[in-house]
Amino acid sequence: MTLPEIVHLYHRVGFGISHAEARKLQNQSREQVVSHLFDASRETTPLSINLTELRASVKDLNLKDRKKIRSLIKDSVKKVHELNVAWLERLGTTEQLLREKMTLFWANHFVCHDKHILHFEHYNNTLRTHALGNFKDFVIAISKEASMIKYLNNKQNRKQKPNENFARELLELFTLGRDEYAEQDIKEAARAFTGWSHDLKGNFRLRRFQHDYGEKTFLGNTGNFDGSAIIDIILKQKQCARFICEKIYRYFVNDQLDTSRVSEMTELFYKDYNIENLMRFVLLSDWFYDERNIGTKIKSPVEFLIGMHRVVPMEFEKKRELMYLQKLLGQHLLFPPNVAGWKGGRNWINPNTMMLRLRLPSVLLANGEIALDEKGEFEEDFERFNSKQNRQRKLKVTPDWSTFETNYKSTTVEALQEVLLTSPLNRGTQEYLDKLADQDLKETCIQLMSLPEYQLC
Repeated sequence: MTLPEIVHLYHRVGFGISHAEARKLQNQSREQVVSHLFDASRETTPLSINLTELRASVKDLNLKDRKKIRSLIKDSVKKVHELNVAWLERLGTTEQLLREKMTLFWANHFVCHDKHILHFEHYNNTLRTHALGNFKDFVIAISKEASMIKYLNNKQNRKQKPNENFARELLELFTLGRDEYAEQDIKEAARAFTGWSHDLKGNFRLRRFQHDYGEKTFLGNTGNFDGSAIIDIILKQKQCARFICEKIYRYFVNDQLDTSRVSEMTELFYKDYNIENLMRFVLLSDWFYDERNIGTKIKSPVEFLIGMHRVVPMEFEKKRELMYLQKLLGQHLLFPPNVAGWKGGRNWINPNTMMLRLRLPSVLLANGEIALDEKGEFEEDFERFNSKQNRQRKLKVTPDWSTFETNYKSTTVEALQEVLLTSPLNRGTQEYLDKLADQDLKETCIQLMSLPEYQLC
């Protein structure tokens, strides 16, 4: 593979690659490099935080003790924030790049939020477990997750009074897409999922007396369907495979769909809904490496932050500041804005977030400051952040330049540019970079990360 192809591949299935690592892979074929990515992600390593005390408290919980329940909810929410930091740290260091990137993708597909950390941690690991598996098994597993059952109100979905929320989102957001079914199909699917609930530990439970065992007609099929049968019928629709392939194409290849390529993906995926086979097909295709697909996607805030961290590791003295930064950038992991998730693409960027992105490398790596000479949403937000009342919340970050110097000790400015910037450079940017040729590599690294071109991958 060529070095630009390797850099492109690792930006899309991970968060970039060092020049030394990319050079090592140059002597290998595309099949070898892609196989290495899958082999490294063969196992699933669950993401976990210390929940020993919380588990013990839940085990001995008296449901009539309202004060204790309120205290547990407060502790649980703190743990969700802890899981957020743990996930970011995982993304910043993992060798299982593809599995973790796929988990990130599915988290914004099967969108969910839960204050119950025991259930939510399990949910997050279900995404990780099925990230490269069979899509049918994945949908069934997600449908039985306690966090999802609560998030989309399926606990309230009973035979006498069906709640259509889960069934609606299953069809619209998870499998078929909008306008691919009738309103009556939603009602019938909701009946099939009545009684799908969970116990206190988060285990799936079918409440038999709440389930509607009657005959249902769904997408032209009639029978005594339960939730699993409904998912079976959905997956028989080629539109389901097309809908998923379109989302994967937009996320990993290009925001602008190429219908012929999506059709190729759909034909393959529809055969068995094997996610690994689909991703292998995409990553081995010549068109994945077309120039029109390289350096064209705007990095999500998480991709932007983790990408910087994997070049220059950094430690936040106060983890809450890392969460605040995610909010400012527009993507607070584990806290989606709504059931549709983040829109992505150009929606990641507005004048405020763009200014923050361009200045953030200096702020995080060189004790830089944010100028507040213009008024706007971002400036006002940062002004509040740095106000006298909030002085203790000022960003305190320690960059690990020694690791950078070890990893890039024999790297030239040109080589660093090759792995950090993937989009074509305009004349002005190139002239600016030429002036950096004799600069210290650390300073050059910050300058490269501060370019608009660094926002693309």
